[in-house]
Amino acid sequence: MKVILLEDVKSLGKKGDIINANDGYARNYILPKKLGVEATPANMNDLKLKKANDDKVAAKLLQDAKDFAKEMEEQSVVLKMKAGEGGKAFGSVSTKEIAVAYKECYQKEIDKKKIVLPEPIKNFGTYEVKVKLHPQVSGMLKVKVEEA
Repeated sequence: MKVILLEDVKSLGKKGDIINANDGYARNYILPKKLGVEATPANMNDLKLKKANDDKVAAKLLQDAKDFAKEMEEQSVVLKMKAGEGGKAFGSVSTKEIAVAYKECYQKEIDKKKIVLPEPIKNFGTYEVKVKLHPQVSGMLKVKVEEA
């Protein structure tokens, strides 16, 4: 029996795959647990339309991420920190502080988990910070750390 998988099933295949399964296995395990549906012409057409829609949505998300990355490279965020001994910053700048400052300046949110700091920012100055917007797209944001 041909079956379209609705979820990833170990040792069978991934979601959206069309597999050949034994009739008993398909009727007694895959279909009752809603892990898949029988590969009828109607279900095959639904799968085809769903894949086309998913591709369209993925392309839109990729283009939005590219546009946001271009926009972000022209922007900068200013953070104020207290100065410690010798003119060094007191503490360090976290990704959360950068995300909050960006939201205050531009009214757009950046997930703090997507901001990549290779090392903590502990001095005053201007830094380029990488932001992962999409698995294929990263943007650079200028972060300026000033003395409060």
